[in-house]
Amino acid sequence: MKLFFLSLASGSSGNCYYLGTSDYGVLVDAGIGIRTIRKVLKDKGIDFNKIVAVLVTHDHADHIKTVGCLGESFHIPVYTTEAVHRGINKSRYVEEKLVGSRRIIEKESPFQIRDFRITAFPVPHDSTENVGYMIECGGHVFTFATDVGHITETVCHYMSLANHLVIEANYDEEMLRNGAYPAFLKERIASPKGHLSNRETAEFLAAHYTPELKDIWLCHLSRDNNHPELAYKTVEIRLFDEGIRVGKDVSLHALKRTTPSEIFTFE
Repeated sequence: MKLFFLSLASGSSGNCYYLGTSDYGVLVDAGIGIRTIRKVLKDKGIDFNKIVAVLVTHDHADHIKTVGCLGESFHIPVYTTEAVHRGINKSRYVEEKLVGSRRIIEKESPFQIRDFRITAFPVPHDSTENVGYMIECGGHVFTFATDVGHITETVCHYMSLANHLVIEANYDEEMLRNGAYPAFLKERIASPKGHLSNRETAEFLAAHYTPELKDIWLCHLSRDNNHPELAYKTVEIRLFDEGIRVGKDVSLHALKRTTPSEIFTFE
């Protein structure tokens, strides 16, 4: 069974990821417009009609903009916790409230969507509630951990199980400190319920790398406080300090905010 991974968008203005087989796929978050989702998938040769589920991490606008349309207009089941569902249906950014498409899941209670065995796990962030997802299929383990205020033991556990890891590297600490954001916003971003910095992500990866980890994608990069090249280099250098060579021991990519990635294929 081949697996395909694609980032449609990754950043503070919208997040959406695709993971699928030759026959079906799921979206993780849907924080970009429906026309963009359909166009990107078409351009990449992926049939929109083969999407069988949307997994939602949390109820901030850049992750849920299109879940109402996908769920109620296209009848695609939307999976997340009861608390996140409440947040979605209260959000002014979601025009169509979820009713028939609503699927409630429990944290750390695995559920099945076709060949995908999926486990949601708690992630600290200043949303109504936030989860990451571990998706197991065909001997592969994908873990998605975005909008991570700090790495708890639970987050560490699920990220450490991954062969393929999508992990937040939101901001460069010096850029945030010296940037134009007001003090309250700087404090929010750097707080234990905010986001992970490039350095924090690099330190985690350096401390927890194992040969089972094959691919790392750095996600949710800030427009104002980060650059893809800076995030990439921060992680690459820290891994090299531990004798871990990017390109030989592990693959590393910094996902762009509004530009789709290439399709990554796994057998």
